[in-house]
Amino acid sequence: MTTNAKILIVDDEEDILTMLRYNLEKAGYEVCTAIDGQQAIAMVYSFRPNLILLDIMMPGMDGIEVCQHLRGITEFDDILIVFLTARNESYTHITALDSGGDDYVNKPIKPNVLNSRIQAILRRAKLNVVAADSKITFGELTIDIDNFTVFVGDRNAGLVKKEFELLILLASKPGKVFKRPEILMRMWGDDVIVGDRTIDVYIRKLREKVGENYIQTVKGVGYRFDFQSYVK
Repeated sequence: MTTNAKILIVDDEEDILTMLRYNLEKAGYEVCTAIDGQQAIAMVYSFRPNLILLDIMMPGMDGIEVCQHLRGITEFDDILIVFLTARNESYTHITALDSGGDDYVNKPIKPNVLNSRIQAILRRAKLNVVAADSKITFGELTIDIDNFTVFVGDRNAGLVKKEFELLILLASKPGKVFKRPEILMRMWGDDVIVGDRTIDVYIRKLREKVGENYIQTVKGVGYRFDFQSYVK
């Protein structure tokens, strides 16, 4: 069996690397490993993974720093990043997601649960491409799906991956009110616990980068892309 997906595991504990590599290769993934942040970044260039399992707590360059570094490089925008964390505090999870992570898995890791989570994340990544055209234009706002970029006029809005995905979700159906539970499900799935504050953070960042007029708040319900604020 093969999944045609490449996974990079980054953790400073050799026993975790060995266990995860064995189980993921058994499940059909092509796997490489790295023991620290610097090695992980080098491996991304050579291995070109589809998904990275990234430990948060590592000496030297921690997982958050690795994620932020990679999210600053456009050619790696389509790489999925899943954090591995032994800390269960909500602020740790929010920090992980806000740094550009796509998901997180709590330690101790159960291989069957991890495999199911990875499959769900890969499925969501495919479903997030919601438009047939590679470019969508709303007035001065241009969304380039193939290149994971958004321009406001001639200015690159500089969206991180999760901001881009949220904008694509809202813009896929202009005028539709996306309720908060639906946004959470579509963005993170039903097996990831994130709060309303996380959605609010991403909405605020989107408005700062693309302008205040495109995304409307429907109080007590959710958000919608304001299709009357642009001219086709």
